[in-house]
Amino acid sequence: MTRLIDRQSKLFKVLKTSKDTRARLSILQTAHGEIRLPVFMPVGTNATVKAIFHEDLEKLNTDVILANTYHLFLRPGMEIIKEAGGLHKFMSWDKPILTDSGGYQVFSLSKMRKVLDEGVEFQSHLDGTTYFFSPEDIMRMEGILGSDIIMPLDECVGYPCKRKEAQIACARTTLWAKKAREYFLAQEQKDRQLLFGIVQGATFWDLRRQSAQELVDIGFDGYAIGGLSVGEPDELLQEALGHTEPFLPGGHPRYLMGLGMPDQIVKAVGEGMDMFDTVVPTRYGRYGSVFTKEGRVIIRNGEFSRDQKPLDPACDCFVCKKYTRSYIRHLFNSHEILGLQLASYHNIYFYLKLMERIRQAIGEDRYREFQKEFCTCYNSTS
Repeated sequence: MTRLIDRQSKLFKVLKTSKDTRARLSILQTAHGEIRLPVFMPVGTNATVKAIFHEDLEKLNTDVILANTYHLFLRPGMEIIKEAGGLHKFMSWDKPILTDSGGYQVFSLSKMRKVLDEGVEFQSHLDGTTYFFSPEDIMRMEGILGSDIIMPLDECVGYPCKRKEAQIACARTTLWAKKAREYFLAQEQKDRQLLFGIVQGATFWDLRRQSAQELVDIGFDGYAIGGLSVGEPDELLQEALGHTEPFLPGGHPRYLMGLGMPDQIVKAVGEGMDMFDTVVPTRYGRYGSVFTKEGRVIIRNGEFSRDQKPLDPACDCFVCKKYTRSYIRHLFNSHEILGLQLASYHNIYFYLKLMERIRQAIGEDRYREFQKEFCTCYNSTS
């Protein structure tokens, strides 16, 4: 524990705290650079953010991207990435990377799984091959990847679930967290990695509190809230944050895993969350949905066939400066790849620009005002 706690003050620094919310402006130092918090991490599950060039992510000042250990284990495989010199070199990305353990994918994609205290046995969603992951296996693989922030194996339950199921998952997540930390601390690292713990507990607030306290007792570089965005109503998600955040130490970054919509992120920042990831910008973009300051627009719809306005008149990305809704709708309906590229780029830009505005509002002591203005303008049901 000492090793993790002693280095924390040097790696994470809160620069400013909102005077009327729990939002905070922070910096997290990693082996591959500085991350400005609050931050949105574009998801590059298979070592690529779908439909987006790395050069574009760099131009957009993307601080960190996310990749997935489960998917990279299945293909191309750890040996290939090891031969390449680690994930950064393999994918030609020099800035920070966070890798999820793949625990969620084991539970959501596997054709068959068997969960034990020792780990999880599962079948690949690609070819049905059976594999076994222990907490130590995940740490070993993430060591090979060389990612800057790594997540331990955890057990995620769906919504709704019975209390007994959530209790078992919480206990197992704590057990796995201990094993992961012990393995992690025993390794000699060429480049410093940061290990986060993951809070579980479903929608049982006492379990969330217990999980958070147990992880803090173990000691991690940061703390994530997992097991949300799995189908629960938005009001329960907000309640979960309110019941968990007070038990997470203020001197560490807080990562809300998998949170998707812009208004949800804005609200969660106000509850003290620092880090976010979701496949929403590129997934929605590939299917013709784009984000604007007023909400989501389904650009494939016929109402835009003669619309000569940009995707979002308030946006200054190159897509909005150059192309019209009419043209981009035509691309989608003609099944042209350029359409999904342009929509995905715009959505990533929208999310990253939103985080810039969030950081600016916190820095100027007007976050509550910003949150109210954004949520009033943004139509979450669009």
